[in-house]
Amino acid sequence: MVGINATDLAPSTATKFFGAGTAGCLADLVTFPLDTAKVRLQIQDTVQGTNAIKYRGVFGTITTIVRTEGPSGLYNGLVAGLHRQMTFASVRIGLYDSMKQFYTRGSENAGIVVRLMAGGTTGALAVVFAQPTDVVKVRFQAQACLIGGEKRYSGTMDAYRTIAREEGVRGLWRGCIPNITRNAIVNCSELVTYDIFKELILKHNLMTDNMPCHFTAAFIAGFCTTIVASPVDVVKTRYMNSGSGQQYSSAIHCTVTMLTKEGLTAFYKGFIPSFLRLGSWNIVMFVSYEQIKRGMTRAQQSWESPF
Repeated sequence: MVGINATDLAPSTATKFFGAGTAGCLADLVTFPLDTAKVRLQIQDTVQGTNAIKYRGVFGTITTIVRTEGPSGLYNGLVAGLHRQMTFASVRIGLYDSMKQFYTRGSENAGIVVRLMAGGTTGALAVVFAQPTDVVKVRFQAQACLIGGEKRYSGTMDAYRTIAREEGVRGLWRGCIPNITRNAIVNCSELVTYDIFKELILKHNLMTDNMPCHFTAAFIAGFCTTIVASPVDVVKTRYMNSGSGQQYSSAIHCTVTMLTKEGLTAFYKGFIPSFLRLGSWNIVMFVSYEQIKRGMTRAQQSWESPF
């Protein structure tokens, strides 16, 4: 990202790659209950039968999950979520600066178009590697919504095996196209907004390149991203959760069905938990990422030049 102090050694691509994945895992650990609440709110209208659990609001959903499933219910799919972040965040965030330099042919002066291209590219590329982990995470988070609360899978590895066996390897990449669309949009909104606002804050000397600056830029990025990405996120979650041959034949079919049966507001179901989750996720991730980068870079510098 922009704004490295002149006295700091620029972090390597490997440092950014590892730092982004680690920061993404930390952010997931903190915000996973909000993500689970978001998924439950997004899919509850797709559940058939009178035994479906009804959720109302963010904290009402969290309370209901704790009461009916115990606190561990808030962390269903966490293992797959951490798998996802170590691949997904590493690629889409860790390679963002490298992709900017690729498009500018090594120049540090990247305009808004180049930043959008870099964010869209790394966001789409990350899905190619991380899609199976995202499918498993969503299935785990949603499985208590099934009629009678039956469980689809006994564990994370069982989920990978079962989906591949019953739906084919393609089942692990179910919803890949809407997910590529979503994450290209999310990455552009999230990283470009963070990049630009951090740059403006530093340029106008409003703050120094430290935690308050990172916190402010991350909060703004989370809010902008939620507004832009929520419709695609709802479609992605419903389609990925539907399974093979169930309810929706494609992401487009899912979109049209939601629009005709539920109206435009359906695309913003779970908006508050989405914002709470994305806002807090961005804050934890970017603040952690910046500190991890600096810590690793300074450790490397000390190791290479001990005296």
